[in-house]
Amino acid sequence: MSQTHAHDDGHHHNHRGHHREDDGLIAGIRELFVRHSHDAIDSVDQALAESNDGMRALKLSLGVLAITACLELGVVLISGSVALLGDTIHNFADAITAIPLGLAFWLERKSATRRYTYGYGRAEDLAGIFILTVIAASAGFAAYEAIDRLIHPQTMHQVGLVMVAGVVGFIGNELVAGYRIRVGRRIGSAALVADGHHARTDGITSLGVVAGAVGVAFGFAAADPIMGLLITVAMLGVLRSVATDIYRRLMDSVDPMLVYQVEAALSGVNGVEKVEEVRIRWIGHELRAEAIIVSDGRLPLSEAHAIAEQARHRLLHEVPRLTEALIHSDPALNGQVTGHDLTAHHFTPQP
Repeated sequence: MSQTHAHDDGHHHNHRGHHREDDGLIAGIRELFVRHSHDAIDSVDQALAESNDGMRALKLSLGVLAITACLELGVVLISGSVALLGDTIHNFADAITAIPLGLAFWLERKSATRRYTYGYGRAEDLAGIFILTVIAASAGFAAYEAIDRLIHPQTMHQVGLVMVAGVVGFIGNELVAGYRIRVGRRIGSAALVADGHHARTDGITSLGVVAGAVGVAFGFAAADPIMGLLITVAMLGVLRSVATDIYRRLMDSVDPMLVYQVEAALSGVNGVEKVEEVRIRWIGHELRAEAIIVSDGRLPLSEAHAIAEQARHRLLHEVPRLTEALIHSDPALNGQVTGHDLTAHHFTPQP
């Protein structure tokens, strides 16, 4: 059996491209209700640069959210607005999510060990679970506050100041959300994108606070809790979307089109007679692939290895975010794969 496993050739490959971003208030509201995938094939820089981008996004967004939450808290103390208090707690919670993400990006820089042979890229998925929990808790708290306000109405003071604070909360969260989502998509971090959607949810919540305050100003006291319930429904939609993305990452799911792209790239390599199997998985925001190709069994080992190395090289160039590919070359004579008699019984279904 002629078997080759491509080895590191010492070259680094940068994949550059463009991803169209649809920003703005209308797009932001639409993202609350439209299911979308975060597995689009985007282009990225090398892993170290990606982690630096992620850390920068976390630090800047943490600062913006901390300032926003502190300003809102000051208005809460003056007005006694329960709705604004909930929004303030959301902003503080969103800022706190920067901590597990920062830890995940820091862990990614550590080298692989004999225990963690693939490195620490999966730390991002663990951070995503934490963020998912925070979103769920925020949605539950928003629902509780809205229902409590319906059952036990409270007087709101300084309504105009509450409106201003709500607008400030929206602007701060939308700035953070857009920045996190853009950086997360560029570096392929599902956790950072999830965190950005959480910030966007809190931004829409801030607009809900404004709408409720307007209703109160016109004498409709129930406007605030009713808007809170509607916001909770939107938050649950985001929760479902983010949960689906995190679940798929944990289950090693990838976009099927990515598999087709890898198969097409391998099939186009001179000397590859057939592509038998392709497996792709995420390790953090990087992709790793394993593939079995078939080449002429009469070729010398060195030539079969050269074909496998050419296939690996092509994948590294053509598949964005792919940082490693393991290519196994099967020999074939007259179109039939040979050389697997020794191990065939391990893969044959037993009666």
